[in-house]
Amino acid sequence: MDATDRTIVRLAVPALGSLAVEPLYVLVDTAIVGRLGTPQLGGLALSASVLSLVVAGCNFLTYGTTERVARRIGSGRSDEAADVGVQAVWLATLVGIIVAPVLGAGAPWIARLLGGRGDVLDFAVTYLRISAIGVPFVVFTLAVQGVQRGVSDYRTAVVVLLTSNLVNTVLELLFVFGFGWGVPGSAWSTVIAQVGAGIAFATLVRRHLRPARVRRPSRAGMMPLLTAGRHLLLRVGSMLVVFTGATAIAARTDAPTLAAHQVAASILLFLSLVLDAVAIPAQTLVAQELGRGGRVVAARIAARCVRLSMIVGAGLAVPMLALAPVLPHAFSDDPAVVARATGALWWLAALLVPGAIAFAYDGVLIGAGDYRFLGLAALGYLVAVAPLGILILLTAGEHSPGIGAIWALLAGWMLLRAFVNHRRAHHLLRVGHQAG
Repeated sequence: MDATDRTIVRLAVPALGSLAVEPLYVLVDTAIVGRLGTPQLGGLALSASVLSLVVAGCNFLTYGTTERVARRIGSGRSDEAADVGVQAVWLATLVGIIVAPVLGAGAPWIARLLGGRGDVLDFAVTYLRISAIGVPFVVFTLAVQGVQRGVSDYRTAVVVLLTSNLVNTVLELLFVFGFGWGVPGSAWSTVIAQVGAGIAFATLVRRHLRPARVRRPSRAGMMPLLTAGRHLLLRVGSMLVVFTGATAIAARTDAPTLAAHQVAASILLFLSLVLDAVAIPAQTLVAQELGRGGRVVAARIAARCVRLSMIVGAGLAVPMLALAPVLPHAFSDDPAVVARATGALWWLAALLVPGAIAFAYDGVLIGAGDYRFLGLAALGYLVAVAPLGILILLTAGEHSPGIGAIWALLAGWMLLRAFVNHRRAHHLLRVGHQAG
């Protein structure tokens, strides 16, 4: 392991902590709500998909802020880096205030759109309306984490998010089983934990923002992030159409298929963010080196990040293959759910290595500020897989090809992302590779 590898690992370890902790909200909710019954788990599946869409749609606040702060840190302009952070925080506050009431008021319509019916619909609406209260705090933390990553402060988020998850777990067990609040108890425990995390992040980010010259909201200061956000929103929106489309197909098949899909999707969320731990340092390190004019070093970092990510992906795929028949039992006692989830997890194992490559190159391209390509490419991937998704949707129900078809499609989509991202990163940094 050379010096570049050690630098990546030094940042990846705390990144792994913060990224792996975040999806534990969903995993804990899934494990606990799954014990309440299949309709409750189906309702959580729909609401979790919507909330994931909201969070992923706001991830431009993290990615765009990381790249812009890191570039200015790399070129020695700490005051400008703090200005970027202040405007990112203001923008996150505005976004959260707008999104929360829309989500709360539109919960019934959104859940029906995703295929919610009967008890599943009722549980989904309940969970979404309560969860909307925590959305502004979640969006705020996304911007703050962008500031922290830009200055290579990866450890703070780990402490805050781990503490938040421990609070969520304790409160959820108490509310759901101790007080008998069921699905509302699960939602309220998560909201309380999110509010606490938001307050902690607001306190801890101040030291990184002290050098800022402009502390009030500035449209000019927000515009570059909004421009980057437009392309990143296209990227995230296209990606989440794929995932929410998969959930919608599962919902229109039957309740056990939807519940099984939620189990596999929760595990994929957890593992994909573990893989992203290697991609996140690429955002910071590539941006800092390009800020210094170090194209050769940026290219070397990119190659190393991809290599390390592939190793991690393979290391996760092998145990996933072995544990696929076992893991579903931790989420449901329904034999139909367990059987379907096992098949989905085998496909999940197959997509982990291509996913590792795709995620690593995503980090490299974000660090290079190649937002426009990332947005257009994601739209292209969606267009490529949409016909197959529509075909599966049309056969959903009695003659459905099953959950295997849904997850085979997701595996193909991930493989396409890995190939195209590799080609683009190679083209973008080829001068650096040639020089090296």
